[in-house]
Amino acid sequence: MQSTAKKAALPVMTLAALGVVFGDIGTSPLYAIRECFRTGHMPINEASVLGILSLIFWCMNLSISYKYVSVIMRADNNGEGGIISLLALNLRSTVFSDKNKIYLIALGFIGASLFFGDGIITPAISVLSAIEGLSLITPALDQWLVPIALGILTALFMVQRHGTATMGKFFGPITLLWFISIGLIGLWSIIQTPYVLMMINPYWALNFVFEQPAIAFITMGAVVLTMTGGEALYADMGHFGRMPIKLAWFIIVLPCLLLNYAGQGALLLRNPQAIENPFYILVPEWALFPMIGLATAAAVIASQAVITGVFSVANQAIQLRYLPRLTVHHTSDVEQGQIYLPFINWVLFISVVILILLFESSAELASAYGVAVTMTMLCGTILISTLAYGVWRWAWWKVALFTIPFLFLDLVFVASTSLKILAGGWVPILIGVVVYTILMTWKRGREIVYNRMETNALPIELFIKSIGMSKETHFVPGEAIFLTGTPNIVPHAMLHNIKHNKVLHDRNVMLTVYTQDIPYVAAADRLKVEKLEDHFYRIFVYYGFKDQPNIPNALEQAYKELDFEFDMMQMSFFISRDRIVHTVGDGMSPWREKLFISMQRNTSPVSDFYQIPTNRVVELGSQIEI
Repeated sequence: MQSTAKKAALPVMTLAALGVVFGDIGTSPLYAIRECFRTGHMPINEASVLGILSLIFWCMNLSISYKYVSVIMRADNNGEGGIISLLALNLRSTVFSDKNKIYLIALGFIGASLFFGDGIITPAISVLSAIEGLSLITPALDQWLVPIALGILTALFMVQRHGTATMGKFFGPITLLWFISIGLIGLWSIIQTPYVLMMINPYWALNFVFEQPAIAFITMGAVVLTMTGGEALYADMGHFGRMPIKLAWFIIVLPCLLLNYAGQGALLLRNPQAIENPFYILVPEWALFPMIGLATAAAVIASQAVITGVFSVANQAIQLRYLPRLTVHHTSDVEQGQIYLPFINWVLFISVVILILLFESSAELASAYGVAVTMTMLCGTILISTLAYGVWRWAWWKVALFTIPFLFLDLVFVASTSLKILAGGWVPILIGVVVYTILMTWKRGREIVYNRMETNALPIELFIKSIGMSKETHFVPGEAIFLTGTPNIVPHAMLHNIKHNKVLHDRNVMLTVYTQDIPYVAAADRLKVEKLEDHFYRIFVYYGFKDQPNIPNALEQAYKELDFEFDMMQMSFFISRDRIVHTVGDGMSPWREKLFISMQRNTSPVSDFYQIPTNRVVELGSQIEI
């Protein structure tokens, strides 16, 4: 029965995957072919058209169909995918030393940082390229393209706080209609010029590369635009599973994309002047308005998918302690993954607005787009290769057989798109550098703080022993919960409580939260409870990086195990409000220490993050020098 249910749900999941996973790569036909010829400044003839189409055909099949769908999607972390999951899997390897694993962490951070850049560029280029079809109707609309794009995107970011559940129901059918439409108009063009199907012969790609190596090298920076969003296949695997994504790719997405690219190529063979906007010129005049509307809807869906992806990656980084705590709103009572991060949302919005005002057209934005995509693909290739060697234990020759060709291809893409750095490629690099610096600074800062806290700290066992021997300690009714990241030493809040109030509670619980490198932790493995002495207990709570921490619920479960009565109104949560102070000495460079201190001071309250009632929280301050 279960197998039958899964089979019945497969078409539904496949349709849903269309709307979320393939929105980015699905809007590439709007601008990719045009940019291939614009970048290379080449004449439009049989050799160039078939050569570029052949490169697109083989690069898409090798990089997306084989590398991502057939190999990388096997690397699932309890069903989850994405660059952070891939990093977590690599960190489990026993082949690499802890010293070498820092390089893997850096590589994972680079990939995640570039994904944030993608989250800014995708909405801008997708929406702009979709509405640029209006200029074919009347050139008078040219001056309104930027305001219209800004209006659409403003509305999109405004509705994020309401969640995507309602819109999500329409994403799949609209995206399916989009793919069928672009496939059909491409097929009609192919029927008129069937010779274009020679593109599947690798001879044309090789001939193009060897006859015009310099132009081919430059053109590869635009060819990669046909693969933007390919990494989303892996990143969204946890939402839909591998099979629905695989089916959607091979049955719908890949055929329709190739039909449209071939159709645009056939149009250029018939009419080289169509290079101005081959996608919309391919559309029959009577269907132009509906296609612009459909393209805009597809672009909004692509933007929504990327924004949601950025929320998800940011939340995972927060859970794994790679980012400071931010306010997270859950927009659905049913779907756990539907979240909204106000700070991230408005940073994305402001960045997108600046980007559109700066570049003003999709053609100019295309230069900025490819750099982020190629560097992310390169990070993915290296991480999957280290995983194959260190965790899957492939033989070295098998790893080399996979790695060398794809590493070479990715390096060609990176080198080609690097030529666009001055023309706009600096944008994702700048965004990546900023995000990477924040991630590494927060990680290193936390390590320094914990080291300072453990230095000359009082072990909890010694403290309990001294309390038992002292007759001056008074115990008052009630329960005190001390949140601490260092369970083996006395929490600062407990020491301050004794120092200032001269008392301890009848029951003192030291609670430590650990986030593991798996998406979800089963309820049976959530807790570990220890009784240290009659008045002292220690509770460890374990979450996955996609779990949403809820301390009251965890405590209620722990109290059942201890056979205690759970009454939130009898509990006081003591939280240390650490004040970090910069000092001269070992640690990070001064500017990084100041950055860390700024992030630490602006992090959201612990009580909000762990869903603790604010009227039960007592904050006690301490000062830590770094």
